[in-house]
Amino acid sequence: MDLTGRRQSSNVDDRRRMSGGTKAGIGGIAAVIIAMAIAYFTGGNPLEAGMQAVQQSMSNNTEVSGTQDREFTEEEQKLAVFASRVLASTEDVWTEVFKTQLGKTYVPPKMVLYTGSVQTGCGAGNAQVGPFYCSADKALYIDLSFFSDMKKRLGADGDFAYAYVIAHEVGHHVQYLLGTLDSAHSQMAKMSETQANKVSVRIELQADFYAGVWGYHEGKTFGSLEDGDLEEAIQCAQVIGDNYLQEKARGYSQPESFTHGTSAQRMKWLKLGLNTGDMSRGDTFGMSEGQL
Repeated sequence: MDLTGRRQSSNVDDRRRMSGGTKAGIGGIAAVIIAMAIAYFTGGNPLEAGMQAVQQSMSNNTEVSGTQDREFTEEEQKLAVFASRVLASTEDVWTEVFKTQLGKTYVPPKMVLYTGSVQTGCGAGNAQVGPFYCSADKALYIDLSFFSDMKKRLGADGDFAYAYVIAHEVGHHVQYLLGTLDSAHSQMAKMSETQANKVSVRIELQADFYAGVWGYHEGKTFGSLEDGDLEEAIQCAQVIGDNYLQEKARGYSQPESFTHGTSAQRMKWLKLGLNTGDMSRGDTFGMSEGQL
C-alpha cells in the first residue's frame, strides 16, 4: 500500500511516552473474559467490564515500567506515521461515503497510540486486548506492537494487513455514528452469553465489511493499493477468525463462544466490502446465521 506523500491525520493522540508497560499472564486474560460474561447476564456494558478487569489485573501486577524517557526505533516511528496516514485516509473516504451514500455528515474518531496500558473513557485499557474502539470517547486505541505480534504469532504481515486492522476499528466508529453499535449492545445486555456472542459476531463481521468498503474507495480514489495488498488483508482476516485462533491455541474450537466470526465469515465480509464499496450490502443483522 503506497501512502507516500499523503497527509497525516490531526486526530491522533500519541500517548506512547505517557503509557506504562505491564506483564500479565493467562489469568489476567481469563479474568477479562469472565468479567465480560458476567456483564452480558447482568445488563452491564461488556467492554467496560472487560476494561475494568484489565485495570484490576494491572493493579495486582507489580512489574510496571514507565516509558516517558524511551526513544522509539525508526521502525516504530514509521508505523506511527503509517497509522496516522491510514486514519487520514479513512477520514477522507468515509466523509465522501457518508455524503454520497447516506446523505449524512461523517464525524471522524480520534486514534490514541499507546504503549502497554492506557486510560480510556471505557476504563483502563491494556495491549493484551489488542486494538479496540471505545464509544464513550469516540476513539480507537492501538499499541503498535500489535503489528509485530501479528507477524510473529499469526504470520499476518504487510502494510495493508495493518491498515485493515485500523480500518476495522474505524468500522466500529461508523457503527456508532449510525446507531448500530448502541442498539446491538442494548440487545446483548438482555441475552444469555451464547446469544450475546452471536450478536457480537454480527457486529464484528459488519466492521470487517466496513473495512472493505474503505479499502474499495481508497483504491478507487487514490490508486494506493498494490499487488498483493488484498491478499494481505484477506490472509489477516483468516488468521484472526475465532475458529482458527481457538484451534491454534488448544486444538479445537467451540462455536458457541465465537465473538468475532469464523475465518470464512471474516474473509467473506471483508471481500464483499472490498469488491462492492456499497454500504447497503453490509446488513449483517438482517441475515440468518446460515447467510453469514
